[in-house]
Amino acid sequence: MFPSWLLKNNTRLEQLYLSQNSFVGDLQLQDHPYPNMIELDISNNNMNGQIPKDICLIFPNLWSLMMAKNRFTGCIPSCLGNISSLEVLDLSYNQLSTVKLEQLTTIMLLKLSNNNLGGQIPTSVFNSSTLEYLYLGGNNFWGQISDFPLYRRKRWTILDLSNNHFLGMLPRWLVNSTRLIAVDLSKNHFKGSIPRDFCKLDRLEYLDLSENNLSGYIPSCFSPPQITHLHLSENRLSGPLTYGFYNSSFLVTTDLRDNSFISSIPNWIGNLSSLSVLLLRANHFDGELPVQLCLLEQLSILDVSQNQLFGPLPSCLGNLTFEESSLKAFAYLNSFYRPWSIENAYNETMGPVLVGSMFSLVKNYMLNFTEEVIKFTTKNMYYGYKGKVLSYMLGIDLSNNNFVGAIPPEFGNLSEILSLNLSHNNLTGSIPATFSNLKQIESLDLSYNNLNGGIPPKLIEITTLEVFSVAHNNLSGKTPERKYQFGTFDESCYEGNPFLCGPPLRNNCSEEAVLSQPMPDDEQGDDGFIDMEFFYISFGVCYTVVVMTIAAVLYINPYWRRRWLYFIEDCIDTCYYFAVASFRKFSNLRR
Repeated sequence: MFPSWLLKNNTRLEQLYLSQNSFVGDLQLQDHPYPNMIELDISNNNMNGQIPKDICLIFPNLWSLMMAKNRFTGCIPSCLGNISSLEVLDLSYNQLSTVKLEQLTTIMLLKLSNNNLGGQIPTSVFNSSTLEYLYLGGNNFWGQISDFPLYRRKRWTILDLSNNHFLGMLPRWLVNSTRLIAVDLSKNHFKGSIPRDFCKLDRLEYLDLSENNLSGYIPSCFSPPQITHLHLSENRLSGPLTYGFYNSSFLVTTDLRDNSFISSIPNWIGNLSSLSVLLLRANHFDGELPVQLCLLEQLSILDVSQNQLFGPLPSCLGNLTFEESSLKAFAYLNSFYRPWSIENAYNETMGPVLVGSMFSLVKNYMLNFTEEVIKFTTKNMYYGYKGKVLSYMLGIDLSNNNFVGAIPPEFGNLSEILSLNLSHNNLTGSIPATFSNLKQIESLDLSYNNLNGGIPPKLIEITTLEVFSVAHNNLSGKTPERKYQFGTFDESCYEGNPFLCGPPLRNNCSEEAVLSQPMPDDEQGDDGFIDMEFFYISFGVCYTVVVMTIAAVLYINPYWRRRWLYFIEDCIDTCYYFAVASFRKFSNLRR
């Protein structure tokens, strides 16, 4: 249970931190006030029940109240809005269902995300002269927020309204907040285009507008120089990328999945030196894969699947290091709230050493704005990676395009990669033997191509492989030995290759079958291929030339003309003779 005995005799207590424990039951407080208490943190426990209605009387001078990640239910006491000193209130990740937001407008940081709150947000919340950090994501709020009149000095820093039921156009009043560094309006019902006014948000570091009904082009002027994470996926955005984000050298994540973008992937993408995650899946991009991608030394996840890209695969992609990074897993923002009351308290009691550590604590609490979630296909499943798991995820997905040519053997240098998907393309040639160097890979999909030759036997040395497919190619020879991970792969991993033999396939590798196997394409040379269109054209030209030559000779030379006529008469006589003879023989047979 909550250790209320800590408060019983400690009337001078100012800060109490009990977060990340396993306290259970109701929040039971003493029945007399504690005027010196300025900060109470009981977040990340298993406490339940309702928040005591007299909490404001017991702690009348609170500066910070953090009770997130518990199981509190019921309403949020409206008296919390009357505590003039209260600046930080975090009740997120509970089961609260009722709140009167108009009573909470004296607070600077309000975090009510991931509860069961609903209704329309009062205009007074957006008109509050003190509120700068607002987190309301993961609730049931609804209505339009595009036309709210704002307090003339309003300055937002963080605004999170994600995963609600807001609708209408995107609010243009955001551009009046020159200090705005993070906006999350994802998973709502916003429609229309991204306002050109968003180009004025030059301090923006985090923007998430994904899973809405947005359409139109991205303004070419929109290129916040400090932005690190950009999410515009699962909308109806269209047009080319032109010069959007070309100046955003701090960009770590670019997620443009499931839209209708067209044209080629711009070459300036190579200027995004910090880019770690590039997701362009399920659009209408065409052209070749730009070699400028090879300049992205921090790249760890690349997904350009389900587009119309063509041409050869850049061999220089094999030179990328694909290293782990925590920058793609968490959105760290360059902003934190400076707690003057705590600073003064520590200055008076413990000295400047602990003041620095206290600043670090508060700074980390504010900078870790959100845990990133990246959707990526691997092991034949569409997963959402987040947190530390995302930090370790390294993968390339080039599937469902029109890439041609051989798989570059340099791809075998991606020794740290966990997933490689080249399926559903027009790739030819053999499987590079260098793939045996992919010692960390868990998923390798080369299915639905035109690969030929045998499967390199050394692939069995990859002991981390969980999903493997070379189905529906033109491979031949024996399947890899059934040992280690390859002993777990079934027939579906090899199907669609008529000249493959050996377990787990049903056709045995007999000597006749081996002798009847066609020579791999790379050993046939050019003799095994006939361009039928070129053959028909050549035949037509040659036939025309021969006929015209014969006609010219007969016209010029009378002697050859007479010889030609005698030849034709002899041919006719011969044909007539054979026809009469055949007719008589047929008549005799009938009789």
